Amino acid sequence: MDPIADYLTRLRNAIKANHRIVEVPASNIKKEITKVLFDKGYIQNYKFEEDDKQGKIKIALKYNPLTKQSAIVKIERISSPGLRKYSKSATLPRVLNGLGIAILSTSKGVITDKEARELNIGGEVLCYIY
Repeated sequence: MDPIADYLTRLRNAIKANHRIVEVPASNIKKEITKVLFDKGYIQNYKFEEDDKQGKIKIALKYNPLTKQSAIVKIERISSPGLRKYSKSATLPRVLNGLGIAILSTSKGVITDKEARELNIGGEVLCYIY
């Protein structure tokens, strides 16, 4: 149905079960979202594995060593195939007053809301993460 929602749900379920590594089927949009999560420090590491089908993404989740709490507190899908949510550069969302990030799909690729403000472009709001 919705591959991005499936990707986010797999991450959410792995965090609730305190897994260290989660495997998800690969696609180009999922690879880009994973790169953004790694660049912003929400995951520890990732690896793309190719096979004879579509490939897999192995994601090492990040936890606080003292409190055992995940770096990702909440991950929420915003735009869905049935109801797309677009935002102009002037009305880009702020997640937790700037503490979280919104991941957008733009003409410049998959970027965060802060990068989209700097580039002065809008796009489809894929998800919120904090």
